[in-house]
This record gives sequence, C-alpha cells and structure tokens, in this order.
Amino acid sequence: MLDHLAPARRRVVLATVGLLAVAVLTIAAVTVAPRLGGSHVDPVPQDAQPPVLLVPGYGGGTSGLEVLASALRRQGRDATVVHLAGDGTGDLNVQAAVVQHAVRRALGAGASSVDLVGYSAGGVTVRLWANRYDGGSVARRIVTLGSPHHGTDLAALATDLAPRSCPTACRQLATDSDLIRQLNHGDETPAGPAWVSIWTTDDQISTPPETADLDGALDFSVQQVCPGADVTHGRLPESPVVIAMVEAQLRRTPPALPDRTVCGEGR
Repeated sequence: MLDHLAPARRRVVLATVGLLAVAVLTIAAVTVAPRLGGSHVDPVPQDAQPPVLLVPGYGGGTSGLEVLASALRRQGRDATVVHLAGDGTGDLNVQAAVVQHAVRRALGAGASSVDLVGYSAGGVTVRLWANRYDGGSVARRIVTLGSPHHGTDLAALATDLAPRSCPTACRQLATDSDLIRQLNHGDETPAGPAWVSIWTTDDQISTPPETADLDGALDFSVQQVCPGADVTHGRLPESPVVIAMVEAQLRRTPPALPDRTVCGEGR
C-alpha cells in the first residue's frame, strides 16, 4: 500500500502509524484499567448466605478446593470453584479479572452478594479483586487459606536464582515485588467484607508462614486452635479441620476464633 512512496517518506508514515497505535493502546488501557481502592463502599448484609466462590492458588489446581466446595454444598451452600486463566501462573491482575467475571455471573444469576475463599495465591488474587473492582460493596466474607499476603521467600529465591523459570505470578509473589508492596500499602483489609486469614505453621510454600498475617482480619493458625494438627500447605483446602474452620467463618454469625470442637477426633 505504501510502495509508491519514497523510502524516506515511507519510514515517516510507518513511524507515525506506530506512534498512533501506541497512543490508542495507552488510552484504552487507562480507560479500562480498574482502579485500586478509593471508591465509596456500601457493605452488604452480614447475615446472608450468598454463593461461595473458591479461588485456586498458583498453578490453578482445583482438586483440593473441590473437596472444600463439596463440604460446603453438603451444608446447603452454593459453592463454585473458579477456573483461572491459562495455566494459573500468569499475571495475578488477569486472574483478578477472572474472579470479577465469576462474581458478575453469580450476581447475574440473582445473588445480591458473594462469599470468597482464596487458597494460597488465590487469596492475593481475591484481595486484588476486592481493591480493583470495588469488591467491598459485593463481598460479604473473604476467607484466605495459607495466602502469601506479604510474599513468599520461595518466590523471592526463584526470582533471584532462576528468573527464567519463574513466571509472572511467581515474580509477583516475591516478598519485594511491586504488586505486594502496592497491595499492602495502607489498609490491608478495605472496608466492606469481614476478612479472615487461616494458615498453618507447617507451611513450607508460603514462607515464612506468618506471611499470611493480614492486618485487620480475624487471623489465626490452624495450630492456634488445634495444637496437634499436622496440616501442610497443600492440605489446607481439604483438611477436615480446616474445612470445619472455613464452614464456621461462612455462617450468618460474625467471624470468630473457632473452639476446639472443630479439631474433632480423626481430623
């Protein structure tokens, strides 16, 4: 199409087109990019029993969360495991958009609010969703399980030693990543939902385990309630002890530290 132009003229035209394309993409990104907090929040009623959305962690595996979802369904809850984009190792901001799609689907089906359970990196994804999509006016309860809210040493080590083997989400979960710093700047638990963080002292993935501490949340380890419980990071969503704890936090009553009845024999 530009073959009739002199080479110098052709280069000028192509450069101009390229600059216009960049400008259009930049404007589009600014227009559609969700904002990070700062909007008015209209909290939803805490005595409801809305649908529960369960968000997987790094890698997107759903088997453990399906165990938890089945237990919640036996309690009469509408529970859905969200399937992440790609192989679950991509940009957590993209995964937050996937959560937003699942929330919209639940609201479109008649729900007035949702409960969310985020396992491992899924808890970080849910926090991103709450901040970027005005989740404070939609979420009733947000429960995270073994989530590296302040990053994990494993991701930091992988970023330093094997960056080519550390995908985007891996780098974002490093303790000093821009995403972690921005997410924890200011209020870690924005207004609206009741926040709960459950974790295990046996965690060797979200390290140190105390990275799951979330300022402003009901925050406790499995062993704080059940001292003898042996629960690894991978077993968090399917451990009967943890399932009982999650069920307790999703009731109509306000979140509270469980008593030892959740520990039960054989759990």
